[in-house]
Amino acid sequence: MTLLRQPLGFGLRASRALVYLKYSLSLSVLWWLVALPAQAMVEMRVAIGDRLSQVTVGSSTPAVVKNQAGQGVGQIPQGRSVVVSPDGGGVRLADWRSQAFWVEPTGGGYVFINDSWYRGRVLVMPVEGKVTAVNWVDLEAYLYGVVGGEMPASWPQEALKAQAVAARSYALYRRDRTQGQLFDVDSTTASQVYRGMAGEATSVQAAVNATQGQVLTYGGSVIEAVFHSSSGGYTENSEDIWQRPTPYLRGVADFDQEAPVFRWSETFSAEQFSQRIPGIGRLQAVTTERATPRGRIVSIRLQGTAGTRVLTGTELRAALGLRSTLGSVSVAGDTIRVDGRGYGHGLGMSQWGARALAGRGYSYQQILAYYYQGSVLSNLRLTALQKQERALAAPGLQAVPLL
Repeated sequence: MTLLRQPLGFGLRASRALVYLKYSLSLSVLWWLVALPAQAMVEMRVAIGDRLSQVTVGSSTPAVVKNQAGQGVGQIPQGRSVVVSPDGGGVRLADWRSQAFWVEPTGGGYVFINDSWYRGRVLVMPVEGKVTAVNWVDLEAYLYGVVGGEMPASWPQEALKAQAVAARSYALYRRDRTQGQLFDVDSTTASQVYRGMAGEATSVQAAVNATQGQVLTYGGSVIEAVFHSSSGGYTENSEDIWQRPTPYLRGVADFDQEAPVFRWSETFSAEQFSQRIPGIGRLQAVTTERATPRGRIVSIRLQGTAGTRVLTGTELRAALGLRSTLGSVSVAGDTIRVDGRGYGHGLGMSQWGARALAGRGYSYQQILAYYYQGSVLSNLRLTALQKQERALAAPGLQAVPLL
């Protein structure tokens, strides 16, 4: 993979940002010394396959099969797999039929779902005439598969630690808001990439273990610690992307100049473009109607021989398969060119920026404090205790159960 050189013009703003990191960030970093007990269990519910025609499950050890009521109905032998398919209003697993099935490996085994291995157990259930498989897995074990799915295991340990804390915070933020739903997160970039045991490595496990129980909070609550690959030089304010201000998601100068996606371009023929974005015919003119202060497309007008369409930047990105909405579209004859920077939405931590800062000697605490302005590095156990204290102090409220 060829890395891009740092532009000579990066200069002043980034230098000032580095000075700020060296002399100010360490003062704002706070983390509590109360350790999270090793046996504290917080389970995540991760959709591995949602609404599939069938799901294959198995186990590395003999697995107990239970129905939706938790009653044992049989076993899957070690190393064997079975197909789960929809059956009327329920699902069928081998010769058993139920509204849902649990497959729980015994003796510390691992569960097989479709083509990958995972820690924890799996719940298979019918959804809209299809089958959904949800991996129920301990939070820290879940993070082994997330950090390794989101960052190369060879990256600096401080960058991996920053990723572990951000991913843990994001997961718990989502978990707190999905209690009435079938799952908390999925395994794709729609949530955060989770590769199960395929994403694990010694360096990844070390980063997760070293930050066990640590989360980012703001005002005493776990934050929505979103992140992205590369901002293209500057991260965004949340209100410019989400149209709602979030105090800890402030735009800052980034350090992602070595990212291979820092600058990119895509070209399309007139025919390809009209197929991707129907209803306009041959594209003739492009006008960016609104953009963020950093240049991300918010809305764009496309005028063609057959009509005009106005798309959001997100719609344009999805239709053309672009890396980000930070860019410009130009037309030259039968060729449409998109010149852009970065990869992702540009909010929160830049992964390539975190890599660069870690390479310059910054700690994961400093990296997190820089990208999530005003946040506090807290302990999950203490955060739960603080919630309980607030609940007890409020008249008419019940105590919040400890995690």
